[in-house]
Formats: sequence, structure tokens, C-alpha cells
Amino acid sequence: MALLLTKDLDDDGHSRLGVWHITESESELRELTSIPSDEMEEISFIKSESLRKQKLAVRALLDCMFDEKVYLSHHDNGKPYIENNAVNISITHTDRYVALILNDHDDVGIDCESLDRDFSAVEKKALSEEEIEDLEDERRNEQLAIYWCAKEAVYKKISQYHVDFAEQIEIDSFRPKGEGELEATFVHKDGYEEDFQLSYMTFDRHVLVWTSGEE
Repeated sequence: MALLLTKDLDDDGHSRLGVWHITESESELRELTSIPSDEMEEISFIKSESLRKQKLAVRALLDCMFDEKVYLSHHDNGKPYIENNAVNISITHTDRYVALILNDHDDVGIDCESLDRDFSAVEKKALSEEEIEDLEDERRNEQLAIYWCAKEAVYKKISQYHVDFAEQIEIDSFRPKGEGELEATFVHKDGYEEDFQLSYMTFDRHVLVWTSGEE
């Protein structure tokens, strides 16, 4: 099986991160998972083989991170939750990797993207003028990918409708490296500001960013 990593994000084990590298065939993933029949039926209706594999890999990763069998579901806004466990969860997936973050107390957010994707459109739709000025030509696409993943992670954590990524989610200036910390601020419609600390890592032409608590 292609479990890449699981790690505790705090000393008490209240927050955990897991990453799965999708190397298996669809049939191999089905054999690996103890997926409930209704969830398997939903996956079977997905036309894209790649997306079916991603969904199955999420289930395989869940099986690795929980001792008991868990039931994954989604709220009307698409936010995932575990039916038989009160833990907070956020999930992300690409063609090659799935990742999830769990937290016993706080809402969480995680996002992963391939660096082979062109992120030039992100600059126009998701970045503020200050963030655009901070971009470096040499590693522009990587920096844009980290900005996008960071804002997506905050968005998933906040779980609100109609969020303006450029105006409401602010990421402090940073220089991209293999892994590091980011500071973010979410500006609510009433002007109230929440600060968050995010972590990120780059691996195998991918960027992974997550946030699990307030500063």
C-alpha cells in the first residue's frame, strides 16, 4: 500500500496529518478499503477513473488513521465530516496524492496541488495587489501555488459562502522553500479579523498546505 506519511501535528496528538500516494489500480484500492456499500455505490457512479481512485484512496487513508470503521459524509456545502466520530476533518486530492487533516477540537483546512499546473489565473482572481507585488519571477508558479493552497486551506477551515479570496484572505509575505510556516488573516464581512498559522511542504512536484488552529 502507498501510505506516504501520517504524523501528529501537536504534542497531545489532537491534530493529525495523513498523505497517501496513489500508485494502485482501482481494483487494488477497492481490495484495500473497508468502504460502506452506500459509499461504494456513490463512487461507482463517478465517470472519471482518476476521481474514483482518489475517492478510494481517501477511504484507504481513513482506514489507516482510525482504529474503528468510520463513515464519511458531506454537509450541503461540501464540507466533509465523520458520521460516527466528532473529529474535525478536511480532505484534499490530486491525480497522484490524497491528504487529510484531523483535529479533535478545531476546524481544519488542507489543500494540495500539482506544481505542473499553470497557476497564472490565480494571480488575477485570488491575490491582492500587495500579494502580486510580492511575487518573484524566478519561482512565480510555485509561489502562486502556495498562495492558492494557503487560501484554499483557510477557506475550507472558515467554511463560509461567497468568500472573496483576494479581499478576505490575506497571506503574509513569504519566500518559497521546501517547507515552512505561513501567516494568514481572514477578514469577515463585518470587518472582524481572524489570524491563522499555516504550514506547508513541497514534495514530488506538489504543494501541500494546512491549517489546524488559530494563532
